[in-house]
Amino acid sequence: MAKAMARHILVKTEAEAAELKKRIANGEAFDVLAKKYSTCPSGKRGGDLGEVRPGQMVRAVDQVIFKKPLREVHGPVKSQFGFHLVQVFYRE
Repeated sequence: MAKAMARHILVKTEAEAAELKKRIANGEAFDVLAKKYSTCPSGKRGGDLGEVRPGQMVRAVDQVIFKKPLREVHGPVKSQFGFHLVQVFYRE
């Protein structure tokens, strides 16, 4: 079964997610921003989701984790919880 290692930042608005994505692109640390802004409990761990398997995350995030290029910051990705920025380190 496939698995991947990913982290994410979850915020309420698309504008907030887009602003954080810009800050990451300009060199700010993903994990530092996750700790400060993410509304998900994973934020305390710098957004670290650990190892996930297909179907464990909401569909929109699952699609990013298992289909999009590695190491890039993807998003904003909309789900029923808000807007996510997702970064995947590896998948196997």
